[in-house]
Amino acid sequence: MSTDGNDRGGATVEGGRSGEREAASFVEYGIEDRPPLGESVALGLQHYLTMVGANVAVPLVLIGEMGASDAQAAQLVGTFFVVSGIATLLQTTVGNRYPLVQGASFALLAPALAVVAAVGGPFEVAMRELQGAIIAAALVQVLVGYSGLMGRVKEYLSPVVVAPVIVLIGLSLFDVPQIATAGQNWWLLGFTLVAIVAFSQYLDAYSRYARLFPVLLGVVAAYLLALALSLAGVYATGQPGYVDLSGTTEVPLLLAVTPFQWGAPQFTGAFVVGMFAGIVASMIESYGDYFAVARLAGVGAPSKKRVDHGIGMEGIGNVVAGIMGTGNGSTSYSENIGAIGITGVASRFVVQVGAVVMIVVGFVGPIGQLIVSIPSPIVGGLFVAMFGQIAAVGLSNLKYVDLDAQRNVFTVGLALFAGLAIPAYFGTVGGIGAFREGMAGVAVIGPVLGAQIVADTVYVVGSTGMAVGGIVALLLDNTIPGTREERGLDQWEAISEDDEAFDTALERLRE
Repeated sequence: MSTDGNDRGGATVEGGRSGEREAASFVEYGIEDRPPLGESVALGLQHYLTMVGANVAVPLVLIGEMGASDAQAAQLVGTFFVVSGIATLLQTTVGNRYPLVQGASFALLAPALAVVAAVGGPFEVAMRELQGAIIAAALVQVLVGYSGLMGRVKEYLSPVVVAPVIVLIGLSLFDVPQIATAGQNWWLLGFTLVAIVAFSQYLDAYSRYARLFPVLLGVVAAYLLALALSLAGVYATGQPGYVDLSGTTEVPLLLAVTPFQWGAPQFTGAFVVGMFAGIVASMIESYGDYFAVARLAGVGAPSKKRVDHGIGMEGIGNVVAGIMGTGNGSTSYSENIGAIGITGVASRFVVQVGAVVMIVVGFVGPIGQLIVSIPSPIVGGLFVAMFGQIAAVGLSNLKYVDLDAQRNVFTVGLALFAGLAIPAYFGTVGGIGAFREGMAGVAVIGPVLGAQIVADTVYVVGSTGMAVGGIVALLLDNTIPGTREERGLDQWEAISEDDEAFDTALERLRE
């Protein structure tokens, strides 16, 4: 494979039907390519910059709800980075081997907050309950993946189902505070977005650095601008856009991130069930991520075997998260997929190098705090660029289906609307506790619907747009009459990799 950046259409992955699939013309580095080490470090850091917002937002939410001290807060943020790096190395090395960054899961945040609310405190007690719930639920995910259950479902997932799931992944964060807050610094957010667009879409033809590092260059430019305005007093403390560097001197130089650092995990049945509901939503999201990254990397759609190993390894990553004590889990990151679409860098090696960097960052307090200091408007600009790209990738899967068939248009439209509307409804019910009480008040079947195992599962899945859209599309696409050709299954099969195309880690060791 070329590693000089000039062979932009030659992306391949081990095996597959390379003669029949379509290679993405914008791919600069394919999955198997290994750029020079120095360049890989910068490219890997760029991949991780795209997910900093989410990987920091989740621990910050937990810190606020659990009443952590400053020392505990710094330790928790560092732990998230360490777990992200470990899980990414596992997935890219012995998992599905796609160039996917693994990090904190929003799907697990709702059940985690429910556990925190039920336990109360203090911090260590709530964290031990979260650890136990995550470990137990993750072990079930490992079983689902490596037993082949997830891969068998693939037979029922056509592009009509996968397309709205990926679109909803892209649209899932359109209303996050970094974007939708009324008092947001729109000038800085807009500058970040314009810089990324300029580097990736206009200057890429003139500079290889602009083509490879549009996100990194855009973020650095915006950060330096925000820092200068903060030092000049234009941005005051607490204002959106203010760069607060005080944390870099207050945090310890080295953080002691160790297994079971908060104590021995506690296992409570109701908490495990609620957490598994989040795991289910995460698996559906990750399934869509696998198809999205394959599409962007210009390789065949994932085989059942690759899907199974990906889901199974995400389960192992969640077990690691539970052991290390993040209070959350680990899942494939959509932001990382959006970065591939903008930069054309789909190299597995780049993501692995970035993972090593994140592990180091997690142990070095000041570096982690420097990343945390990136202002929310800059993160918002990143989200706008990344997630719009993912939504477009989802829509591109419809090229394989017959859009003149009314059943396809109806299915996709209803799945998208439900995936946006139903989570919006759940966002107004007053939280998982209020929803459980409301379900318990239903006539006749209230005792069943109000049971924690039922109510929490419905709440978590119903709050996750890609899960709702995926379920609606799955049911309609497999019950409304339609031919394989109309549904895009024949066309998709022609470009999908065979199971033999993917070698597991054990199979590679035997060779």
